Amino acid sequence: MKPFVATATAIALMLGAPALAATDDAETAAIEPSGDAAAGETVFGRQCATCHVVKDDEGELLAGRNGRQGPNLYNITGHHAAVVEDFKYGKSMAEVADTDTIWTEENFVAYVKDPTDWLRETLDDKKARSKMAWKVRDDKDAADVFAYLHSLSPGDAE
Repeated sequence: MKPFVATATAIALMLGAPALAATDDAETAAIEPSGDAAAGETVFGRQCATCHVVKDDEGELLAGRNGRQGPNLYNITGHHAAVVEDFKYGKSMAEVADTDTIWTEENFVAYVKDPTDWLRETLDDKKARSKMAWKVRDDKDAADVFAYLHSLSPGDAE
């Protein structure tokens, strides 16, 4: 009976692979930010630009001041968390990359409001820590930043 279970499991995984591969596209299409992108641009410039940039695939700086402490935030909305190439994430955030966590508005707002608490909840690990010390204190400001980042994503620019 064990060979049958193994075969059935393998078939189920193979059939499910296309659906898993399409997660980013489906999630991206479902993102409709509630915030104000113009207000988010102001908040980003005031609270995020010191550590983060938004640089497109061609290397054009769309936002920020060439900060290097945080990852490039280009095209993160609706995509898996903690997967920016060539960025050295902290241990806990690197663990998030191994999950199916997507940067939805809800996840983004919760993370930027309290990165360590969000990591602890997401990873179910009371010892999880974030390297990001800055917090966006206001829900509206956080949602506005998310809307701004979304507006800079490919196909979403206004």
